Amino acid sequence: MAGPRLTRRGLLAGGAATAVGALAASAPEQEPSRTAVSTGAAVEPFHGPHQAGVATVPQSHAVFVGLDLQPGVDREAIVRMMGLLTDDARRLTGGRAALADTEPELAALPARLTVTFGFGPGLFSTAGVERQRPGPVRPLPSFGIDKLEKRWNGGDLLLQICADDGLTLAHALRMIIKDARSFAGVKWVQRGFRRGPGVQAAGSTQRNVMGQLDGTVNPRPGTADFDRAVWVTDGPDWLRGGTTLVLRRIRAEMETWDAADRVAKEFTVGRRLDTGAPLTGRREHDEPDFDRLTPVGFPVIADQAHIRRAHVADPGMRIFRRVYNYDEGLTPDGHADSGLIFASYQADITRQFLPIQRKLAEADLLNEWTTPVGSAVFAIPPGCAPDGWIGETLLS
Repeated sequence: MAGPRLTRRGLLAGGAATAVGALAASAPEQEPSRTAVSTGAAVEPFHGPHQAGVATVPQSHAVFVGLDLQPGVDREAIVRMMGLLTDDARRLTGGRAALADTEPELAALPARLTVTFGFGPGLFSTAGVERQRPGPVRPLPSFGIDKLEKRWNGGDLLLQICADDGLTLAHALRMIIKDARSFAGVKWVQRGFRRGPGVQAAGSTQRNVMGQLDGTVNPRPGTADFDRAVWVTDGPDWLRGGTTLVLRRIRAEMETWDAADRVAKEFTVGRRLDTGAPLTGRREHDEPDFDRLTPVGFPVIADQAHIRRAHVADPGMRIFRRVYNYDEGLTPDGHADSGLIFASYQADITRQFLPIQRKLAEADLLNEWTTPVGSAVFAIPPGCAPDGWIGETLLS
């Protein structure tokens, strides 16, 4: 005997309930993935002595937004803005809708959302607190390798929003920008990505778009070396517990990189591409032996190899790299428009970042295949208590 036929007339007449029930009964029951549920519900604490989004295990999606303050905005307006944006961030990172959120369901799965705020040089002068600006928080000096494009430079205020879900991130960005635009206009937006949760073992060093393991010698959060390298302890009182950020947009010259063979790539970097081990070692975290020579007397790790030029012996003087890839699709001639959003956190830009950058700019073989096209510098204020707001140590 033929089963009931599902028709438009039947649906309109109310017969759909019986038909759909029959179909549902015959379909296998779908259980939600426990991994997906746990990832979506995961919350990163917003409050504390440091802002989240620095020591936080990097999420798979990021957006960096540079804003410039609107004409007429003064210190009082900046205080109102930061109170409002802090409230948005507090709610959204906890899985709650922002005030006047028209799509509150999109806030229900925070997926380890973090919102981190930074103050650029212009904010200090606009707020009348120029004397409180850390000296290194200013545009970087010019480097010969730079081909900076104005559209990626500077900014009075930074929003760094990260999450393990792209929809969560998009919603948080829209909510925060809606509340910011009465005070500031968007100068640039940079979107980045890393591998998603569960793609590789937790704690593994991730690869960048050039195929390299990126961040092998990073200071490890939770260690004394990390605290010494990243958090401000002897700078301006208002910044203690905060840090500084140098954000560099670095285009990867993928067409010429693809043309290089593996030997040339490994010689350039000073590491094996498959394991990340230094050319003098067997495992990723083996210490490079910069004194080892080849049988004919040349250094195994070349004087101009990237890892030698970037090497810092004192772990507490290293920079903390929280790198994201970017990919803007293809150019009209079919070439990749991709590279790195290089986020470098350190307690002191002058003592930590600049010496490394000068050595890299002077003679890094990798410069043949990478081009810095954007640069911005920010002070990252400390965190806040549940009844506080980001920036209160400077502006209150």
